[in-house]
Amino acid sequence: QVQLVESGGGLVQPGGSLRLSCTASGFTFSRSSMSWYRQAPGKERELVASIASRGITSYADSVKGRFTISRDNSRNTVRLQLNSLKLEDTAVYYCYAVSYAYWGQGTQVTVSS
Repeated sequence: QVQLVESGGGLVQPGGSLRLSCTASGFTFSRSSMSWYRQAPGKERELVASIASRGITSYADSVKGRFTISRDNSRNTVRLQLNSLKLEDTAVYYCYAVSYAYWGQGTQVTVSS
């Protein structure tokens, strides 16, 4: 059974930080590129960051320099470090296994003063 379980979301003030984690099971994690997407209320889901199986990363312009994606293939985990958070980063963040087209259930990130 395929599972992608996100954790680490929450409420944070502008300028704060969070670390999201996504733990995978049921497929060969090390062979899949992994991505984080987000969806704000009333907006389409957008790609935030991706990491290839060998570790090459890419980012949306809106988060470049503030967010960092990483993976630990030994733990079947992909993480997203969110720094210098802004109000517009508020969204549900989803983990996505690119090679298998699997989605996690999402974790809420709320940036508010």
